[in-house]
Amino acid sequence: MKLEEYINEYLKLWDFFGVVQVIEKGEVLFERACGYASIEFGIKNDINSRFSIASMSKQFTAFAIMLLYDKKMLDIDKSAQLYLPAGMKIDESITVHHLLSHTSGLYNFTNFVDDFFAGYNRMDYSRNYFFKKYIKKKPTKQAGTVFDYNNSNYNLLAWIIENVSGETYDDFLRNHIFQPLHMMTSEVDDGCKPIKNRSCNYVKDFDATIKCPYFNEKFSIGAGAIISSCEDLFKWYTCLRDRKLLSEKVYTRFFIVNQNNYCYGLEHHHIYGTDKYSHGGDHLGICTYMQSFFDEDICIIILSNNEAINQYRLGNAISDILHHVDVAAPTKYPEIPINESQLKKYCGTYLKDKIEVEFLNGKLYFTRFSGNLHIEIYPVGEGEFARRYSDQIYLYNIVENDKGEMSFFGYIKETL
Repeated sequence: MKLEEYINEYLKLWDFFGVVQVIEKGEVLFERACGYASIEFGIKNDINSRFSIASMSKQFTAFAIMLLYDKKMLDIDKSAQLYLPAGMKIDESITVHHLLSHTSGLYNFTNFVDDFFAGYNRMDYSRNYFFKKYIKKKPTKQAGTVFDYNNSNYNLLAWIIENVSGETYDDFLRNHIFQPLHMMTSEVDDGCKPIKNRSCNYVKDFDATIKCPYFNEKFSIGAGAIISSCEDLFKWYTCLRDRKLLSEKVYTRFFIVNQNNYCYGLEHHHIYGTDKYSHGGDHLGICTYMQSFFDEDICIIILSNNEAINQYRLGNAISDILHHVDVAAPTKYPEIPINESQLKKYCGTYLKDKIEVEFLNGKLYFTRFSGNLHIEIYPVGEGEFARRYSDQIYLYNIVENDKGEMSFFGYIKETL
């Protein structure tokens, strides 16, 4: 399928809010804005809208560290605790490199069991208390041995940037990356300052579009929290393509591939006989993805302020088409009819206030946030379920073990 035909067919399936831009050798091959930036004010997204980019922010944090490394203000192969603020000590075996490459072995607090996500991250922000409560824990693995994608690595890197440079993370990125590259619509969101032309984030509750649940963006700084636009992200692409701002030696280190195809804030894959550098972002109401093929001069940007699409499926299909790989026409998972009594066997509490399945008005819902968000799911196979309003690559599995117990995300359904 041709590029425009595929994207048009894909977007017909999903209620996409956001922008898609594809540029090859300076030519815009595809560009579209869809949905609302603000439902409340009736403002639609346009190609200049500014979006939260979530974990795509990590590459900027990593690049800022490399700027300091280039100036010999820190050594990424030395212990990270040498560069952290006083009173913020982690295991001395953990280097700055380990943080950059997600191989620190630090405890990962972004899970269902801990009360951080949709709990503590809604509270007032205290850097020291946040560090002591969630990050200053005994490492779960020896540094350098295992890849574990962990936001705390990049929270720590932001604090290293501040401590070493004497500037706030926000100021450092503005002064040393955004302004030199004329990225004038990019900035760090602290959750407080008004940001002009920013698209609000939305999710589905039942079949209604609502504002995403609140979270304090300060807890994301370093790991997320950057706002940007297609125009600015293309300027960023050209910075990496043309190797601006850093020395050639430091660029070589920035792009070196570590465990699990991870560089520093970017993933690397050798595909189509060339090199692809990419990173995505997923958070409440945020789906973002950017792919860069520097040798071929191709930049693919997907920014979304709702959760309708799967940005990885769409982005990878786009890159397949550009590289003359056949792609199947986009479809939704077909629903398999199951009677009410069979559906109800999946219902119950799997993790109190966090993972619950309910049967309401003839439909099945994955219920989250203490019953405040209802995600409709439907059966597509034995124990396999898909979201009604969101594209998924990986289906939800609710399975029965040999003891007859139902489990969801690895948690056994509670018995009454």
